[in-house]
Amino acid sequence: MANFANSTLLVTGASGHLGRKAVESLLARGAKRVVAMTRSPDKLRDLAAKGVEVRAGSFDEPASLDAAFKGIDRLLLISTDAVGVPGGRKAQHIRGIDAAERAGVGYIAYTSLTAPYPSANPASVVPDDHFWTEARLAAGKADWSSLRNNLYTEGILQSAGAAIASGKLYHAQGTAGRASVAHDDAAEAAAGALLLGESKRIYDVGGPAAVTQAEVAAILSGLSGRSIEAVALSGEDFRAGLRAAGVPEAFVGIAAQFDIDTAQGYHAIVTDAVEQLTGRKPRSVEDVLAANAAKLAA
Repeated sequence: MANFANSTLLVTGASGHLGRKAVESLLARGAKRVVAMTRSPDKLRDLAAKGVEVRAGSFDEPASLDAAFKGIDRLLLISTDAVGVPGGRKAQHIRGIDAAERAGVGYIAYTSLTAPYPSANPASVVPDDHFWTEARLAAGKADWSSLRNNLYTEGILQSAGAAIASGKLYHAQGTAGRASVAHDDAAEAAAGALLLGESKRIYDVGGPAAVTQAEVAAILSGLSGRSIEAVALSGEDFRAGLRAAGVPEAFVGIAAQFDIDTAQGYHAIVTDAVEQLTGRKPRSVEDVLAANAAKLAA
């Protein structure tokens, strides 16, 4: 496997958690020329002090992308945060790929989603955005890799507090498992793709096992000392519960659809992609939750 540590490598969204961690991982793994793109360069002064070149760029301003991507060999395109804007995220990604091609970037690694699919259902906007971004990559001039990240394991923390307090972990995942991935594992795998990734390759980036909600409840029970039961709901009832919990309406359908897709087996894919790209095995759900035991106690 080739190593591109001497190439000029750019990470978009570098002021976000995933992007920042990817940049730090590149430095730790010996990358010599690292460029970090962000809408807020002031947030990356610490990385600039470590020798990272910081460039301003916005996916809503094509001219800024042309400048940011100039001279770049390999690009990590981190999917943007414009999830609540219909069609906005997909358009941003395609602008980024267009700009990369204009700049002559030879390779693009893109952070996608496990099992993306096309859909006109607003609740499925996330897999739809990723599906069409991947289609644009496949039709493009640059070599590419798709990093199909499973849902982040840390997302369990959002519902863990209520589950511990009530003794009920509500979900719409049925009896299927989800091979969720630790956030830092996904970031380090993304850095690995820039350094080692092969062209025209799909990497399913996930955890070591497809874990059911009953198993998550058991882990939370062990960590909290409280008895917690997983309660499977229909999609409709789960959406109603999310609304009652105060989840913004724009995200109720999206969150519920993730569970429904999990119930259909979409998120149960287990591979060795994290180990291939980082050199170590991925963290388990229990590892991540145990590392956040203080948050669970609070």
